[in-house]
Amino acid sequence: MSTSIPAPASFTLENVDWNDPRAVALRAEMEAEMDERYGSSHGDEPVEVTEARMRALAVDPAGVVRTILAVDAGGTPIGHVGVRWLNGVLEVKRLIVTGGQRGQGLGRALMAAVEDVARAEDETHIILQTGTKQPEAVALYERIGYRAIPVYEPYRETMPWSLCYEKFLDAV
Repeated sequence: MSTSIPAPASFTLENVDWNDPRAVALRAEMEAEMDERYGSSHGDEPVEVTEARMRALAVDPAGVVRTILAVDAGGTPIGHVGVRWLNGVLEVKRLIVTGGQRGQGLGRALMAAVEDVARAEDETHIILQTGTKQPEAVALYERIGYRAIPVYEPYRETMPWSLCYEKFLDAV
């Protein structure tokens, strides 16, 4: 099931299933980049990949409200974001903009689509988790009005160095 959403001329946004092969491929690309950025340490502190940490990062497709792909004019997926329920709050998951597409407004368009999803769900509050080695993401979130909050579960115990954010939306 794929529904097109209007977007700037250089790409379109499509609603897809969490397990859409293109979405899975982009998430694998993101995972490889995060492995490269974070490696096995956070600063000078070694990070053990534990079962609890893997559970904290896992996304149950049953809880996903929407998965959105950005696709360029040639049909290549160049961005991704998911929205899921976490403890009764909508959480942004796996915002990805492929390397060559960064800085062109794609992340902003995907986050605007996330906010539209929240409004459609009659929600005005969104949360997200990121990390210190993702300065582009942090800059985007702060630029579009997200504010830092304490690290929330399931990340508090497994990744206390996480950066967490929230935004309260105006109703439409």
